[in-house]
This record gives sequence, structure tokens and C-alpha cells, in this order.
Amino acid sequence: MTGATGAVTAEAEGRPDGVARLLRAVRGGRMSLIPALVDDLDAAQRRQCLPALKALRKELRDDWSNDGIGARGALLLAGAGCHTGPAGAATWLAGRDFTGRDWARHPALGRLVEAQPVEWQIEVATRLAARSASGWGRSMYPLAEAVVRRTGCAVPQDEPFVREWASSVRQGGGPQPTVAALLRADAFTPVLAPRVFELDDIGWMLSWQRSPRPGDSWPEAFAELAATGELDRAELLDACLARLLRGGKSPDQRAFLDVLRALAPTPEEYAARVRDVLALLDAPSVIAGHAQEVLVGLDEAGLTEPEVLAEASAVVLFRTEKKLVRAQLGWLDRAARREPARSGPVVLAASAAFGHPDQGVQERALRVVAKHLRAAGEAVLPELRLAAEALNPAHHPRAGEVLGAPVGGEDPDTGWDELLPPAPQPRPLGAPIASAAEVAEELSALLAAESPDVAVFERVLDGLVRQAHLDRAALAEALEPVRRVHPWSGVGRWYDCTPRDVLHVAAAVAGETPPHRGVRDLPGGKGRSPLRSQNNTVYGTVLAARMEEAARQVAADRPPFLLATPTDTTGAVAAGVLVERLAGYEAAGVTPGRADLCAALLRAAPTSDAEVLRAAGELGSPAGRWVAHWLRTGGLPDQPSERVYFAPGRGSRHGRIYGERWWEDLQRVAVAQPGAGAGPKGPDGERLAPEFRALLEGTEPSAARVRKIAEWPWWPTAHWAAMLPWHREELAARWLDHFAGGADRDARDTARLLPALAEAGGPAGLALHLAVAYGLGARDAEDRTAAVDALLVLAARGELDGALLGRELGVLVGPGTVKATRLASALALAAGTGAYGTVWSVLGAALPGLLGGAEQSARGLGDLLALAADCARRTRARGPVAEVTATAERAGSSRVVKEARILRDVLAA
Repeated sequence: MTGATGAVTAEAEGRPDGVARLLRAVRGGRMSLIPALVDDLDAAQRRQCLPALKALRKELRDDWSNDGIGARGALLLAGAGCHTGPAGAATWLAGRDFTGRDWARHPALGRLVEAQPVEWQIEVATRLAARSASGWGRSMYPLAEAVVRRTGCAVPQDEPFVREWASSVRQGGGPQPTVAALLRADAFTPVLAPRVFELDDIGWMLSWQRSPRPGDSWPEAFAELAATGELDRAELLDACLARLLRGGKSPDQRAFLDVLRALAPTPEEYAARVRDVLALLDAPSVIAGHAQEVLVGLDEAGLTEPEVLAEASAVVLFRTEKKLVRAQLGWLDRAARREPARSGPVVLAASAAFGHPDQGVQERALRVVAKHLRAAGEAVLPELRLAAEALNPAHHPRAGEVLGAPVGGEDPDTGWDELLPPAPQPRPLGAPIASAAEVAEELSALLAAESPDVAVFERVLDGLVRQAHLDRAALAEALEPVRRVHPWSGVGRWYDCTPRDVLHVAAAVAGETPPHRGVRDLPGGKGRSPLRSQNNTVYGTVLAARMEEAARQVAADRPPFLLATPTDTTGAVAAGVLVERLAGYEAAGVTPGRADLCAALLRAAPTSDAEVLRAAGELGSPAGRWVAHWLRTGGLPDQPSERVYFAPGRGSRHGRIYGERWWEDLQRVAVAQPGAGAGPKGPDGERLAPEFRALLEGTEPSAARVRKIAEWPWWPTAHWAAMLPWHREELAARWLDHFAGGADRDARDTARLLPALAEAGGPAGLALHLAVAYGLGARDAEDRTAAVDALLVLAARGELDGALLGRELGVLVGPGTVKATRLASALALAAGTGAYGTVWSVLGAALPGLLGGAEQSARGLGDLLALAADCARRTRARGPVAEVTATAERAGSSRVVKEARILRDVLAA
């Protein structure tokens, strides 16, 4: 704290004694003295202290020693007292750098605030109440609360104040009154309790119950205070329903549903709010289920209009949750049995389920219609026959019998037209950035994006190099506004290098050396780079190498452009363009950077164009000869994958690493491949730089590698795939354990790169198909959607091997590595786009493994068989499958056996 001490001492020289004493007390961290010393100063003297206090505050921000923290507490008090205006005092007290201690409860701060005029105190408290608590271990709520309770002013209702009040209800340990008792004794409760329903991320608090005593949780407390009239019951019911209708995160929704259940509205109270309850049928399933139960009770009690049943059915029967849909069909059935006069609306409402994706639901809806059709009368037949066209063809014969007319007009001789998305074509990167202002604009967009894409980053990096070559001073001036908003700190890092670190290059353009503790990083100088750390992936290290080199180039070499800038969004560089760029380098007498050249080689598109190869052969520089040799010999060769089984035994220490389920054995199909070593050598013995050779290392299912995968997080970006745009099979092999983690370790966000791999170049072999298989079985719905996108892209490009994918899925479903329920959901999504032939090509090959290896009672297996039957029927697939026939001939009426019989008959035709 030497620097801070010197600054304060210098500021104190020549000051009046009172000011000097205050500054010395701040320097010494003597908080207890501050209120009296501030009180001895007049308004002018207090203002005179502010510049010195602000200077000390700036110097203390990086001082976390005990002396520094003590001085920070005294500084907090002195600054609040010396700001004679309440706005300035509140801003000072709420400063984010006053963290690490609970200063708000310190007696000295209370004395200092209490000595101020009442109007000053109230305005400070009001301003603090509107500021959310930020930083570690700091909140000014206790100070604001004390002022409000002491002065009796209006209770602030700002969200931060309400949140802190609610959190403070159960602070402290040891025996305490119940939540209900605490709320009953608190004068703030009538005002603030209803505001709790407006808070986000509050579910954890509402769900917490410290003891089993009645009233010792928030839901029970709300109910108890509403029952005694201390809180308005109608207001709480309306607030709770409004909050559930607003939606939000699952923990919050479940917590407010608990509050609603604790309030236990009477049928009459629910009947008065029936429109709100109806609207809840669109909510998450647990809330929709509760609303459905309430509506059923109201309907059976005769407290709702008959139209409510039809309105509820119109919502619920289009939901995917089969439990809700079956319950709704049951409600319809009971309503028609109880009041036959309602049969007409009932059968029409039930027909809405004819288009449900689940065949079992369709069958159940058809039974409801058949049971009540006579009572409904013939007037409903035209509408029912039209709705029946949405039924799966398996139900058309039965529907024709029920409705008295044939349903479905398919011509059995008509072929199936597969609907696939257009095969994606790589999008050109576009013309280079033409001005310094445009570089600044695109850099700002890159830094604002949550996940900047390949095109934006590559254009910005190339633009920085180009514009620095043309006019470095003008570029530095154009970048200044962006750098003020997004300063480059250059400090040590714990995460991977990312495209946002291009700020390192922007700092080099401005000639600045970012501060970095213990590390020197001058462009062109020596020292370890701030872009690298032990936590960098090999892909982050490649990005770091490219940006470090660009930072040196913009400050010293200033080449005209970069060689490795892609020509399309996959990351590929057209061979002809690369040759032209090298020719430009040779004409300008510029030597390419090594990292830039290595990146360009790995991105170069394979070519057999004689004109391009001839132009490459005319290059005379060492880099030109290497590129010519690379293109002539085909560049980096494809690396084939091979299968490796890894089945940890029961009790194996590696078993829980793979599956995190130590009590069961999981078999994972891994893919290994030989390493590429140094990669192809150039004609003069050139080798790829070490960072780029690391991209080509082989993989193997070793325990050490598995442990590393299990312990380190994985945050992939499209930039990783863009480093090897012609070798997606090798990338899939290297990332296979991560893809698998979404299926057998329930990891999230594992399949985001699957669409990028599907759109990339190179062979699509075992590794890529296995990656798609794991993605289709991922726990997270977004990951399954990404896998479906990849599946359809491969099919549209004619690169999908449906038989290979199906066989692998059959293997993975057996031991539970891929769950049948998730697979059925993903493939149904793919089929819903019209790709029934594609889905059948996968399921048809998967059936032997699914029925021969998986448990016949496995959840989701019936759904897969039903989907297979639907796809086979639509695509006119024929030919028996032995495992399907064997399952169909089994005794019993389980879902699997019933669906196998339907599929057997479809294939027999």
C-alpha cells in the first residue's frame, strides 16, 4: 500500500488540520474515527477531500492486502460522508470496488448516515434500494433497510430491494421462528410480499424449507398469512396465476406452483379465474397437468361452461406429452358418458388427436370417437372423415369401419418422393474489408456477438493486417472507439484462446503493450504470450499462434494481406487463390509468416486443375515451392478410422469416467486412428509448425485420455472445424468422446459442431456416422436437433450411409449408451420434415440390433417400431426382417409386440 500511502500523504500536505486528520484516518483504515472526523468538517472542507479520496480509491482497486482492505472500508465511509449531495453519496456507496466485507452493517457507517439530515438519508436509501447487489460479498440493503425502518418513509419496492428483503428473512443460524412468524412480525410484509411474485430466479428460496414445522417455508407462510387475513388472499391468487402465465425458468415455475397448491384455491375461486387456468394449459407439462386436473374437477362439478372442454382439448391434444393427451381423451370420454348430449362436441374435439405424432394416441382417440359416435349423430360425420385423413395409414381401415366410408386415398402404385433440404453450398467469404472504418465496424460486431462465426473473425483478422499495411495510423485512430468499449487487458487467462482475442492484434496496431503480470509480450519481442495458457486446447493454441504472428506483423513486417484467410465459410482456401496470394507476396518481396503459411496449407482445397498447378510450379520462393509440392502431391492425406471397443468391467475405476454410472457396465464404441506425425514434408524438408502438427495427432481410447475428457470442459466453436475443412472424418474421430458424452454422460451442448462437420469436405466414414449416432441419442433436445440437421445435410449431399448409421445405432442402444426414447424423438423430428426414406434407411438397418440386443421392455422401443412402420408404409418398403417377425410372433400384447406385428404386416404387404 506504499503508493496509496504516498498519494494520500501528498494530498494531505497543506490541508486544514481536519482534512488532514480525515485523510490520515482513511490511510490507516480507522473506520471508527471517520464519522466524528467527517462531522467536524464543513461542506467546503468535505468537497476539498473528494479529489484525494478518489485518487486513493483508484490505487486501492488492485490492493487486496489486509491493510488495503481496511483502508478501503474507511475510504467507503469517508467518501459517503464527504459527498454532500445524496446522489453522489449513493453512487459512492454502491461502487463495485467496495467488495470483500459487509461494510453496510458496520456501526460506524450507521452512525455516519444517521448524523445526516433525514431528507438526505431517505434519498440515499431510495437510490440504494434501486441498485442491484453486485460484486462479491457486498450489499447495501442493510443500510437502506435501517434508514427506512428508522425514518418510517415509504418502503421501496424496487426489485433489488425486494430481492434482498426476501433473502434476509431466513439469514442467520440456530433456532429461529418460522417463515410465517417472521413475515407476520415484519412491517414490510404487506407491501413487499406480493412483489416477490414478480422476481426472477427466486425459486431456490421459495422451495427451501429449513424444518418440517408448519409455516416454515414460503408457500406455507403465504397460505397461513392469507388464511388469517394478514395478506390479501385474492391478491395472492391473482399474482401467483399471473406469474405462472408469464413463464420463466423451471425452478421458478415449480416453486410458484407449490405456492398455488399451498393456497389451495376453492373450486369457486378457480371458477372465477377459469380463463387464467385455461391459459396455463400452454405452460410446461407439470403446470399444464395441474391446470388440467383443476379444469376436470370444475367440469365434473358443473362450475364451467361446456365450451371450456372443447377449448382445453384444442390446446392439450396438440401437445407432445402423451400423459397429458391421454388424460384429456379420458376427460372427453367421461364427459360424454356422463352427459350423452355432449357427445357431438366430444367426438369433434377428440378428432383433433388424429394428427398426433404418436400412433397410440391416434388409436385411443379413434376409440373415443367410435364409442360416442352414435349419440353424436350423423351431422358430425363429414368433419370427422376429413380429420381422419390425418391418421396414420395403419388406422385407416378401422377409421373407415367407424365412419362408414373409406379413409385415405393412397395409390399403392405411386412412388415416394423424398423431401430433403437443398444440399448446402459453401458461402463465399466476400471481398476483403476496404477501409479502416469498416474494420472497426466489423470488429465491434465480432465482440458483440455471442458466438462470432468464421467469416466475421477471418475478415477482421485479415482486415487488420491489410489496413495496417496501407495506413497504420489511420487504422489505430479508427479502432480507438472500439478499444475504449472493449479494452484488451492482456492479463493471465484460465480459458481457451478465442476469436475475441483478436483485440491483441488491435492493441498491437495502436502500439500498446497490454499489462500482463509476470509476462512480457511486446510485438516482435520476447516472452510468453498472454494468449496461451495450460488450459488452451490445441485449437486455441493454433488461434493464438496466428494472432501472435499477426500482432508482430502489423507492428513490424506489415504484409499486404494474409494467406490463410478462407475463401468460403467452411474455412477452405481455394487452391488458385492461394497461389495468387503467394505470387503477390513474391512480387512484393515479402516472406509469409510461418503460422499463416501452415494454416493456409491445411485449408488449401485439393485440386487437379492443370492451370493452377502450372501457376504454382512457377513460384520461386521457399514458401511457393512448398505450396506447389503440397498441391501436386494432394496435401494432407486422409486418415482412416478403425473401431476399438472399450468396455470397462464392473467396479473398474475407469467405468465411472465413461458413464459416471459406476454400478453398470457401459460399452462405448471408440474410434482410433494413426497419428500424422509431422505431416507431409515440403521439397526442402519443411515441416508444419508444432502448433499445427498437434492438430494431426492420433487418438486412442486410453484411460488417461478418457480421464482428461471427463475432467475438462469442452467449448467447441466453428473455428475448430475451419482449421481442417477437408478432414471432417479425422475431426469427428478426435471429438468422438465429447459427442458420446451427450448420450451416455448426459452432457449438454456437445453436438453443436455436427452440422459444420456435415457441411465440410472430405470422406464421411465411421467416425462421422458414429458422431451423428451419439448426437441423435443426446440428452439435450438442442443437441438432438443439431444431429438431425447433420443427418439431413449428409442425406441431401448423398453422403449418408444409412445402413452404417443404423447398424451402429443398433449396437449403441443395446447397452443403453444411446437411449431408445431419445433416438425415437430425434428420428421422428427428421421424418417430420418429409425425409421418411432417409429415416427408414437408418431404422431398417437398426432393427436387427434394436430387437436382438436391447431389452424388449426398453422405453422408446415401441416408438421406434411405430416410426419404422410409418416410414416403411410411406416409402413402400418391402421384405421381411427376421427379428421383427420373431418379435411379432411372441405371446402377449405389449406395445413392442403390437408395433412389431404392424411393421411385419407392412413389410409383407
